[in-house]
Amino acid sequence: MNKLDYRQEIAAALRRELGGSHQAIKASMNWTGASERTAKNWLAGTHGPTGEHLIELMRHSDEVAETVLALCGRSDVCISLELACLRTALVRMLTTADEIMGTET
Repeated sequence: MNKLDYRQEIAAALRRELGGSHQAIKASMNWTGASERTAKNWLAGTHGPTGEHLIELMRHSDEVAETVLALCGRSDVCISLELACLRTALVRMLTTADEIMGTET
């Protein structure tokens, strides 16, 4: 892993999550408190977020969080998180179906 790969991977993750518009820059700024120039650099891949900014991006962006975990060889954690989310959604759907059908679980 080198700095260029890191910067490009984070930029790609942000673009997947937010697109490439000015709204993407604004969202990154709102999430992190970073300046417009800094957010533009992240999206362009010329600079990568560090420290608190990276944590805030991971807090708000599943794409960034998954990318960081993959970059450090922890893709297994991503799979566990996805399974937990799927399970929660499935339980919610089954509860709703039972309520609609009037059956008790």
